[in-house]
Amino acid sequence: MPTYQYKAVDHGGRTARGNLDAMNDVDLELRLRRMGLDMLAFRLLEPQERRARGSIKRSDVINLCFDLEQISRAGIPMLDGLRDLRDGVENPRLREILTSVVEDMEGGRLLSQCLAQHPAVFNNVFVSLIRAGEQSGLMAEVLGNLGTTLRMQDELHAQMRRLLVYPCIVLVVVLAVMVFLFTFLVPQVTGLLRTMGIALPIQTRVMIGISDAVRHYWFLVFGVPLLGAILAFSLVQANERARYAWDHVKLRIPVTGPLLQKVIMARFANVFALLYRSGITILDALRTSEAIVDNKVIGDSIARAAVQINAGVSLTEAFRELGTFPQLVIRMLRVGEATGALDTALANVTYFYNRDVRESIERGLKLLEPALIGVLGLSLLLIMWAVLSPVYDILGKLNL
Repeated sequence: MPTYQYKAVDHGGRTARGNLDAMNDVDLELRLRRMGLDMLAFRLLEPQERRARGSIKRSDVINLCFDLEQISRAGIPMLDGLRDLRDGVENPRLREILTSVVEDMEGGRLLSQCLAQHPAVFNNVFVSLIRAGEQSGLMAEVLGNLGTTLRMQDELHAQMRRLLVYPCIVLVVVLAVMVFLFTFLVPQVTGLLRTMGIALPIQTRVMIGISDAVRHYWFLVFGVPLLGAILAFSLVQANERARYAWDHVKLRIPVTGPLLQKVIMARFANVFALLYRSGITILDALRTSEAIVDNKVIGDSIARAAVQINAGVSLTEAFRELGTFPQLVIRMLRVGEATGALDTALANVTYFYNRDVRESIERGLKLLEPALIGVLGLSLLLIMWAVLSPVYDILGKLNL
């Protein structure tokens, strides 16, 4: 749907500006009138302008879930509640989306159908859960569970950022120090050693070679890895086989691979349990979960499991034959099938893996600082050893 930038005036004579999705200028004027505004001027936004007009954070969606839950529990009609939320939202982009949702609901659409028109904000899981709440009549419970899930994911992402930001900063500092040493310090020492005409040890010759490469071929030293990374990223984005191979490698990387697998398992179990608890069938829940794991290896495994379940294989047997899912998940699926409380069993999986991930991140943060300091110290020690070893050789000969 096209997006227009408008200038309007309200009944009190105050000017209002913003962006709004509309089919055409007539539809734009009608939508503004329903918002209590009279249009003065408008302009159709280009695609790049639409992308830059604002973003919606996960916290905005979490607050929206909480507000909708309270509206549903209070028995207020959803359309009336959305009108009130639209008028009180501070985020201009979210206000535009709520305006569009209200307009579509006034046209006879369901809430899930309206939200599905904005996939960049409300993903497939969000829309499927809202649809399940509409069908089951448990909208308040669905929204409450959804808000809890989003808050948990937000906390997990914050912890992952904490784990990644510090090493990145230290890595930049280490690289800057190395570049300074190889660009300014080492050449000065090298000139002194060469004027003495002594035989240099192997470690000093290696250091001089690295210094010369950094100074004379810096565009290759830094450009080739950067170009390789860009090409690899483009290949992974464009080619399904490359994406599959990269996702497989990510799961096999020491330390981070098992941690990533736990994060994916927790996400899968949480979403699957949430969908199942909301009344969505197992096959539909698996199809939705396949899209949210964000890993081709795990996603393809879930798709194969859905095919086997559709052919009559039990849920536990289908996942056991894949060889991709840990024994904890298989065991909990077996317990869930046996007791009829599949959502509770999967909730236990989510709790266990989320706790394990949090503890692993906390341990990693405690060990990361001394490890990085050790790496920096070792690097400086090697450089100083390569620089000072010829000097000590000279001093030793002078003593003789």
